[in-house]
Amino acid sequence: MKTIVRHPAVAGRFYSADANTLTRNLNSYLFPNQGNSSQESSGHKNIPAIGCIVPHAGFIYSGHVAGAVFAALDLAQHFLILGPNHTGMGQPLAIMSQGAWETPLGEVGINSRLAAALLERFPLLVEDAEAHRAEHSIEVQLPFLQTLRSGCSFVPITIGTSQLDVLIALGEAIAEVLAAQSEPVLIISSSDMNHYENDAITRAKDHSAIEQILHLNAQGLADTVRKQEISMCGVWPTVVMLTAAKRMGARTAQLIRYATSGDISGDRRRAVGYAGIVIQ
Repeated sequence: MKTIVRHPAVAGRFYSADANTLTRNLNSYLFPNQGNSSQESSGHKNIPAIGCIVPHAGFIYSGHVAGAVFAALDLAQHFLILGPNHTGMGQPLAIMSQGAWETPLGEVGINSRLAAALLERFPLLVEDAEAHRAEHSIEVQLPFLQTLRSGCSFVPITIGTSQLDVLIALGEAIAEVLAAQSEPVLIISSSDMNHYENDAITRAKDHSAIEQILHLNAQGLADTVRKQEISMCGVWPTVVMLTAAKRMGARTAQLIRYATSGDISGDRRRAVGYAGIVIQ
């Protein structure tokens, strides 16, 4: 049977479509103080983690934040990546359980056994490639994982609902399924923070959201984002990840790096925030 391959939607826009250029860029984000990509010489921190939050903007803006998180972790070989549905296409809880995703660095296989277990445990998840076809939030994480964990596998889920009871239930289901796996699975929530307000407002709003995340407070994060009108696009994937991580025994969270687009562009009038956080 022919393997289903999801081709990259944003190569050449969010990151380089040329494999050599992309590799150089990734190494500069993952190992900024080194002339090579070896983990042993990079100051790799080997932090064990249950989950993490990483941004998904164009690499020029947020690659250094995502890279700092991934370089700090003792990475598993398997990943569950939760991303928002920016496009509005497809089902509100969309999973892909077969095939592979392509990037300029090659293909990353979907962990079909893990995906099947999630589908069985949580029937509100729907097999739906359409929701993933043009969505960038999960795709942009894969080149980092390919660089650090050759031969890794993952399961992609896009989240396009804000129904808190459903999201909490999904997080609890994920925790139950992952606890039954023979190998560890890192839960990645793909999210940028506040969008397109001035830099000072963005930083203040982001600090409020980050404070709730550092307290592992999924409900508090949801309430804060709503009350303060924080345009954190991946808030609902993060609620799911925090719920799952806490159910799996997480006790602490660490802010690895924070930045805004203004740090790169110099435009402080319309900034987007980027936070890299590890959940242990």
